[in-house]
Amino acid sequence: MRLLAFFLLALIGIAPQSFSQTKVDVKNATKTDTKTDSKASKQAISHEALWLMKRVGAPALSPDGKRVVVPVTEPSYDDKEQSSDLWLLASDGSQKPRKLTATKGGESGVEWSPDGTKIAFSAKREGDEVSQIYILNIAEGGEAQRFTNLSTGAFGAVWRQDGKALLFQSIVFPNAADDEANKKIAAERKARKYKVRVYESFPIRYWDRWLDDTQVHIFVQSLEADAKADAKADAKAGGKPRDILAGTELVQQSGFSGIVGNSGADLQPTWSPDGKSIVFTATTERNKAAYADVAYHCWQIAVSENAAKQEPKRITTGKDSYGSAKYSANGKLYCLMNPNNDKVYNHTRLAELNPTSGAITVLTRNFDRSVDSYDITPDGMTIIFTSEDAGLVRLLSIPANGGEPKPVVEQASGCYNSFAVHNSFVVAQFETAILPNEIARVDVNTRKHQLLTDFNAEALAKIDMQPLRTFTFTSKGGKQIHSMMALPPNFDETKKYPLMVMMHGGPHAMFRDAFVLRWNYHLFAQAGYVVLLTNYTGSTGFSEKFAQEIQGDPFVTPANEINEAADEAIKRFAFVDGSRQACGGGSYGGHLANWMQATTTRYKCIIAHAGLINLESQWGTSDAIYHREVNNGGPVWEQGKVWREQNPIRLAKNFKTPILLTVGENDFRVPLNQTLENWSVLQRLQVPSKLMVFPEENHHILKGDNNRFFMQEVHAWLKKYLGN
Repeated sequence: MRLLAFFLLALIGIAPQSFSQTKVDVKNATKTDTKTDSKASKQAISHEALWLMKRVGAPALSPDGKRVVVPVTEPSYDDKEQSSDLWLLASDGSQKPRKLTATKGGESGVEWSPDGTKIAFSAKREGDEVSQIYILNIAEGGEAQRFTNLSTGAFGAVWRQDGKALLFQSIVFPNAADDEANKKIAAERKARKYKVRVYESFPIRYWDRWLDDTQVHIFVQSLEADAKADAKADAKAGGKPRDILAGTELVQQSGFSGIVGNSGADLQPTWSPDGKSIVFTATTERNKAAYADVAYHCWQIAVSENAAKQEPKRITTGKDSYGSAKYSANGKLYCLMNPNNDKVYNHTRLAELNPTSGAITVLTRNFDRSVDSYDITPDGMTIIFTSEDAGLVRLLSIPANGGEPKPVVEQASGCYNSFAVHNSFVVAQFETAILPNEIARVDVNTRKHQLLTDFNAEALAKIDMQPLRTFTFTSKGGKQIHSMMALPPNFDETKKYPLMVMMHGGPHAMFRDAFVLRWNYHLFAQAGYVVLLTNYTGSTGFSEKFAQEIQGDPFVTPANEINEAADEAIKRFAFVDGSRQACGGGSYGGHLANWMQATTTRYKCIIAHAGLINLESQWGTSDAIYHREVNNGGPVWEQGKVWREQNPIRLAKNFKTPILLTVGENDFRVPLNQTLENWSVLQRLQVPSKLMVFPEENHHILKGDNNRFFMQEVHAWLKKYLGN
């Protein structure tokens, strides 16, 4: 995949219960007593039931492997009423989880101290204008103490191995040497009587925000009080924070950046085992994003106790991208690497990196799946990683010196997402399409899967949802195409149900056996529809070649495969009513929805969220452009075959199917103009259509009440054209 997808892996999470067998089977995956909960007493999932499910975050495992801290969010339609707290649980399941914090503001980035007595995390609490690093003494109890007091905030705390210092990150102004300088620049900009954004290079926007000249830097702060500290906050927290990148030649380069994400940039810093240096990920090429691949590399900077400024050294070479560096206990350095070549997609691979020579040893070269995330066992002998595979996300292990990846547990369903490892077990988020995120333990030796939490068991016991059904077929193009189906509540094999064909975004993504919050499969099915989920050419979780073959063919083959999957479902399953079909998707799925509008009349109605109608204007107004040029075989002005033949607006004379258009006004990935162009064409052609613009939303509809209204309108649209 391209660099953006490489570093912004977005995973979801869910869970089952303890099993005596090794296979993870969703049918037996809850702690609820199904004998006392008859199917007749259960209800179809509602938006409220879905939205208010507790959301269980990434686990943090103590150094001795005995305790786990996990954030749990209790959602609300009113953001002011939502709360998120940390919970502590035993990794062997011997004790019930107990709440560690009780605040409205959420905590993130939990890190255990090396001695296992404390945790550090980022939070915005009473009196904080921005998030700061807090430390909670688990051994002694009491309230968490604020550790940082930066005007620019702090996130991503990582303990030094001796437990006497933390590194963290902050978004600062360029050329600001310290926090006083940041405060001064902020005050000067606030006092300006004019407002303007000025740019000299691409990119200028990301997702739903305009980019500015601020930079992400790495700070180091001692837990021991600085004898020269004159500020009470510094004396209480420990030493003064030191910006180890301020003034370096690296950050003064116009193309410098960390990995850009929804909440800012991330340098992915990690301590060396001796605590004398830090390895991090950065690029000096962000300003080339309009016309070339942006390569990210691993850098190393010595951390001196004196005031001498050190210059970072780049330790990876070549045109490929590297990041997510981690040291093992025996001092070996590993990272993820992603090729930069003439392909819009490449598998992410796990590699060993020699920080002295820059030599790279790829450990998963012959593994034809992409590595999502990884961790190293405390003894340094084994690496555990997650990988998408045909609708699942699997846990796999590989010897730290290389070898064949092997499954940690036999798995028939679900997705393992964020995880932490010990020498003999893994604690991880686990989800399926009918179970929201919980924490599970997987023993490496016995291959036993055990549920450690059941935060949503009571709510789930009231909902009628069935596991997804899976089938594959051979397309007319000779490919094996993987599909899943979500069934409606009170499902009866002898009845006929309309077919809702859902199309995933990406395109380099995959329909998963996962409990999705946005476009939840069962929430679409709850009105009495069978929902078809097809992983078309371009989808991840299959071979690298399969994902690459969408290049130069963005719509024709994927759409054909989706339509063929619908035909296969109608032929294979008597309960599917082929006379009543609808389709819909968001993002790239919205692109495909508009392509269906241009190329087929098989669907009674269509739903297109954040979808392009015009490849050319999408290229010119999106926040990311170069990969579209690569995918389409050249720049738009050369008017190659894809620009001319796979552009929905050029086939607008074929538009006939009633279509519901939805878009967020703050969407910079597929900007508002795309939906407005579509709406103009539809109105000009007098095609039955409806437009919904959400002023506060971005590429997704994230606010609870907005999302609820969206689903109400979707169900009304489907009912109008498909019936019940």
